Amino acid sequence: MKFDQDTIIKILLDGNYIVEEDVEKAKVYAEEHRVSPTEYLLLEGLTSTDIIGQAIAEYLKLPYANLNSNPPSKDQVLLIPEDLAKKLHVVVFSQNDSEVVIATDNTENESIETDLSPLFPDKKIKLNFALSDDIDAIFINYKQGLKTEFSKIIESKGRVAPEILDQIFEDALLLKASDIHCEPQEQRVIIRFRIDGILHDAGELPKDYYENIVNRIKVQSKLRIDEHLSAQDGSLRYVSKNYPHPVDLRVSIVPILDGEKVVIRVLSSYVRDLTLSDIGLSKELQDQISKSSKKPFGMILVTGPTGSGKTTTLYSIIKIINTQKSNITTIEDPVEYKIQGVNQIQVNALTNLTFAKGLRAVTRQDPNVIFVGEIRDLETADIAVNAALTGHLLLSTFHANNATAAIPRFIDMGIEPFLAGSTVELVIAQRLVRKICDSCKVSASFSKTKIEKFGPEVSKYFTGKSYNFYKGKGCANCSNTGFRGRVGVFEFLITSPELQDLIGKSPSTKEVFELVRSQGFKTMFEDGVDKVKDGVTTLEELLRVVIPQ
Repeated sequence: MKFDQDTIIKILLDGNYIVEEDVEKAKVYAEEHRVSPTEYLLLEGLTSTDIIGQAIAEYLKLPYANLNSNPPSKDQVLLIPEDLAKKLHVVVFSQNDSEVVIATDNTENESIETDLSPLFPDKKIKLNFALSDDIDAIFINYKQGLKTEFSKIIESKGRVAPEILDQIFEDALLLKASDIHCEPQEQRVIIRFRIDGILHDAGELPKDYYENIVNRIKVQSKLRIDEHLSAQDGSLRYVSKNYPHPVDLRVSIVPILDGEKVVIRVLSSYVRDLTLSDIGLSKELQDQISKSSKKPFGMILVTGPTGSGKTTTLYSIIKIINTQKSNITTIEDPVEYKIQGVNQIQVNALTNLTFAKGLRAVTRQDPNVIFVGEIRDLETADIAVNAALTGHLLLSTFHANNATAAIPRFIDMGIEPFLAGSTVELVIAQRLVRKICDSCKVSASFSKTKIEKFGPEVSKYFTGKSYNFYKGKGCANCSNTGFRGRVGVFEFLITSPELQDLIGKSPSTKEVFELVRSQGFKTMFEDGVDKVKDGVTTLEELLRVVIPQ
């Protein structure tokens, strides 16, 4: 049973989970930012998904099955055949000798007990309410190896290419992969998924079928099927049978020795719908972003290497400032996620629509906020600085190793130091670390001696005799990796009057760091250490991604 926003708000209100004042603020925020009222309540920490689930369960007069905190085992889930479980949207939550507890969001379906009775002939069936997203996450237990699925399709001798492609796309969505790699070798093709920033082998298929698969991808992406010796880029939209929204896929094809390698970026809503809290920003840092983004002009830069979540962070900021009173225009290469109420322009090399030329045109479109996908060259940087000086808030990504290196690098590009100091309001540097899986998280004791083995630059942050950290044992929900999802580690460089004066003197990275450090600047590694101590990630994972300063 799906509940609309008004019903959810009423349930929370009647259950005293929120007060009327919260509702009024949520409605105003929702109208201004074109989001749901519950998104405001979640963003402000006034409720949580588990509280919403508990409140709905109370409204339905049913117990609440918290599948996120207490996931059933794979053996329990497989007691119900996959087709029947997905049709009824049910999972086995628990069982004993006399009864079986079924978690479902489909509580009004009277056929559930009838359809499940043959599976549990000697037991009483009891229904509990569970959130839809939590049930979908548990369905990963039905996942079988891609190789097995490919074998079935190939043995059927049917329309091989579309069926294999559909299976690859469905598996990528189920596992929340960000990229799909199709890598041809001499006799076979390896399929790999990038999940939480790490590449995993997902299966393989015979080389004989690969040409048809690549041709199908080219046709769907509007690329030339007769071109095999040069790189091609395109995009397609995939409509999933199991996923609620159409999924945009960005395609890159490059010729290698054994054929054409295909890499597909999955631009799915599980990234698009993230809030500032979801990506790992503390309340303090969220408040700083809110403060900087409400200024009528200036520049907010997000720095980091490719794949560090820069665009996701900027999209999350745009969601905050996207109101009916503002005109927001973006120039992107490519447009990754469509945002309602935002004018989005895609860079096009064929028509010579570059970042610089697009930015010039946008400044004549009466914008309040401009988002430039990336500042790559001096021409774009010059126009961006002028736009930020002339009454526009400009957001962009920029390649720099950390926040304190961004300003000197900006000046090295050719921007006048006094202009850089006058326009840059905030620099955010970030990396992504894997989160410990909540379903199999266990404590792990670290002695002072063990921590010291990581080196003095690490151990100085841990002064106690021992620490209880956490790790993931590995389970079906995280594909036995111990990690599920990613979170950002950040550093914020806020432009103060003292820093503006220093920027005017073309400072080095060291000079910038020493000044902002005296003002309370916190490094990415220090932000990561806090997340290690809070049980969000592991120390080993943090060290894999971030170098201590």
